[in-house]
Amino acid sequence: MKASQFFISTLKEAPADAEVASHQLMTRAGLIKKLGAGIYSWMPMGLRVLRKVEAIVREEMNRAGAVELLMPVVQPAEFWQETDRWNKMGPELMRVQDRHGRDFVVQPTSEEVVTDIARQELRSYKQLPRNFYHIQTKFRDERRPRFGVMRGREFIMKDAYSFDRDLEAAKGSYQAMAKAYRAIFDRFGLRYRAVAADSGAIGGDLSEEFQVIAATGEDAIVYCPQSSYAANMEKAEALAPSGPRPAPGQALEKTPTPGKATCAEVAQLLGVPLASTVKSLVLATDEANAAGEIVKSTVWLLLLRGDHDMNEIKVSKVPGLDAGFRFATLAEIDAHFGCQPGYLGPIGLKKPVKLVVDREVAVMGDWICGANVVDFHMTGVNWGRDLPEPDAVADLRNIVEGDPSPDGKGLLAVERGIEVGHIFVLGTKYSKAMNATFLDEAGKPQHMEMGCYGIGITRLPAAAIEQNHDERGIIWPDAIAPFTVVLCPITPERFPDVKVAGEQLYAQLLAAGVDVILDDRGERPGAMFADWELIGVPHRVTIGDRGLKEGLVEYQHRRDTAPTKIALTDILAHIKGRLSV
Repeated sequence: MKASQFFISTLKEAPADAEVASHQLMTRAGLIKKLGAGIYSWMPMGLRVLRKVEAIVREEMNRAGAVELLMPVVQPAEFWQETDRWNKMGPELMRVQDRHGRDFVVQPTSEEVVTDIARQELRSYKQLPRNFYHIQTKFRDERRPRFGVMRGREFIMKDAYSFDRDLEAAKGSYQAMAKAYRAIFDRFGLRYRAVAADSGAIGGDLSEEFQVIAATGEDAIVYCPQSSYAANMEKAEALAPSGPRPAPGQALEKTPTPGKATCAEVAQLLGVPLASTVKSLVLATDEANAAGEIVKSTVWLLLLRGDHDMNEIKVSKVPGLDAGFRFATLAEIDAHFGCQPGYLGPIGLKKPVKLVVDREVAVMGDWICGANVVDFHMTGVNWGRDLPEPDAVADLRNIVEGDPSPDGKGLLAVERGIEVGHIFVLGTKYSKAMNATFLDEAGKPQHMEMGCYGIGITRLPAAAIEQNHDERGIIWPDAIAPFTVVLCPITPERFPDVKVAGEQLYAQLLAAGVDVILDDRGERPGAMFADWELIGVPHRVTIGDRGLKEGLVEYQHRRDTAPTKIALTDILAHIKGRLSV
């Protein structure tokens, strides 16, 4: 490709709404153009990156035995009604109607459609296992689209779905996909972690996220530097403290804490560690009748150490809270505690509550909590003496740096990541809801065991940029760069030898299968270099009259601080050698 034939549109300044590096640089480099909130056009330069991402994904999926098809973006509502996701998905699901008033969805994912295909086409155990995938546009009506294509409303995803005879076979399909995903992300040339994860709204058992490591990542990744343990914050287990609970050493006292409503304020006032305080979180669950009317509400009190944060995913696994919960209203809090938030605790309640205690709190002694009286806290609180032993103890909190690893092989560390892939074992969640069955060896119908495997095609370039950029622009890994090599002849209109050398090297690189662009726009050297540094092409060859007289050209990798002089006769071999690194 020659630059004069291509479309290059760079900007000196990023738009005002671009908060993160990838959004700023993708816009400035002319990769994307905003059309509306969370909706972007992919410009020619950006589309080349997308197509390379798709090609790698497609090659490895095909190599792993998956079969490509293409499912529609717009899907009839009745399939989503079969699984009840029509009601459960909420406002993120874009609902539309045709001219006849029939309901459709703009798909955020394709479990229902692929399950319908499977129940029609896969009738016998002899047709299993099977794995279908497609690369298709999705739409999720994000409440607050942000970070450019990182969290847009319209996006492209590769989603794959496996169908198996039984759970063991489904786990085999899952492991095959886990291996394929590692091959995919290895080829992208990015630093990533595969972490155990919660399945979320899609559902399922086995689950693993693929996270590109980046300081701007929205997700916290928990890992053990001394072992292979890795999980996202939602999944990482906080182990129960070792050793017995200390014996009471203080008397129970109602201590004045005027105007101090938070654990941090109370700890500072009393001159004690924040870890000696206990925070109270009040939740509620509702029971509804057949008409959907709430007939009963139950108030729950969760106790966590003052320096710990509640993990909502873990809380949602607690029996009784696993059908859904909400934060209690002020009226409910007043009715049970007789006090405003900030001074709540488990002692002296007006009405009983369901008490669930974090593992750390269960072994604390002489701790501090709210007294259910404004401007007062209870100090010297101890289980067994001042209040009964807790009915339920569970892991309710987020991991913090330095917690022991669940595998017993060291201490945990935390870093940020951007989720670019997610794999699940779904089980029979969708096949039962849609009656997708096959006949087993005995001729009896059985529900298919399913798996689900996604990669964010449009999110991945943004994640790559967050990990690979500097003050001058993007630094693409070779595998997904819009062009791998750029040739920059200096004023070829004045120096015919420069033009000839550029054209010859261009032809040689093309013949060698290198993705090269020749900048023949006639730009000044400074402007030309600035464009390609911003765009992030990893390998640059500069051809100038002075160097040519000595038989030399200049080679510079995008990460190099200065160019290297290379003989013109050797530059092709040099580039090919660098590309193989």
